[in-house]
Amino acid sequence: MNKIGFIGAGNMGSAIMKGIAKSGMNDNCEIFAFDMDAEKVSSLSEYGVKKAESADEICDICDIVFLAVKPQVFEDVLVSIKEHVRTETVFVSIAAGITAEFIRKTLGKDEAKVVLVMPNTPLLLGEGATAVGHAENVPQDKFTLVCDIFSECGKVAVIPESKMKEVIALNGSSPAFIYLYAKGFIDYGKKAGFDEETSKALFAQSLIGSAKMITDSGYSIDELIKMVSSPGGTTLAGLDRLYEGRLTEVADNACQACTKRAYELSK
Repeated sequence: MNKIGFIGAGNMGSAIMKGIAKSGMNDNCEIFAFDMDAEKVSSLSEYGVKKAESADEICDICDIVFLAVKPQVFEDVLVSIKEHVRTETVFVSIAAGITAEFIRKTLGKDEAKVVLVMPNTPLLLGEGATAVGHAENVPQDKFTLVCDIFSECGKVAVIPESKMKEVIALNGSSPAFIYLYAKGFIDYGKKAGFDEETSKALFAQSLIGSAKMITDSGYSIDELIKMVSSPGGTTLAGLDRLYEGRLTEVADNACQACTKRAYELSK
């Protein structure tokens, strides 16, 4: 029986715990959680989550410990638990910019086993896109279990740990970029005389369908664009303006800025 602990039961931590429960994985796992707001943990009892009295207790009893706290208190939490760290414990961090090296150094354990994870907010609906950094010193069965947990909340990609900052733009921050893009279309719909709900529903479904075409159709991005673009038609007229505005270059600039900031914040 795997004992999985969560230090922090906020939106992301709670979503992961619910994903474990809904998948049936908790038949082989016991889930424990601690949060300074005890009510957050109590509200998860229906999902089989057991309340721990402290972060220290989580470290004492759990094989896998999710560090699901806000970045501003991350270091303080690590310092507070360092005397309770066991060699076999696997720590899972979902905090952007926090490196495995920083976690080991702050815990005072050079051999500490750390898995870095970059989820995104659609995980809250079970539609997450999660990048998991491959960790050399973590036993394969534990690493597989971590990947399986996030698979229950969406899609998972295993990437080199050295690329955890670069991946933030692709999945961690990209939902915000997509929402801003969507806002432009929804605002256009309102100006054209459609109510907001109609505009939102039509464009959101177009996003969903287009995403499925990217993943499931077998066509390349360029082929998909061509399929929608009749010569001399409406789509090409709109595409011309997007090309004039250098949309793909703007997207690249946004990603580069995101990655640059990740390195600046890294510790």
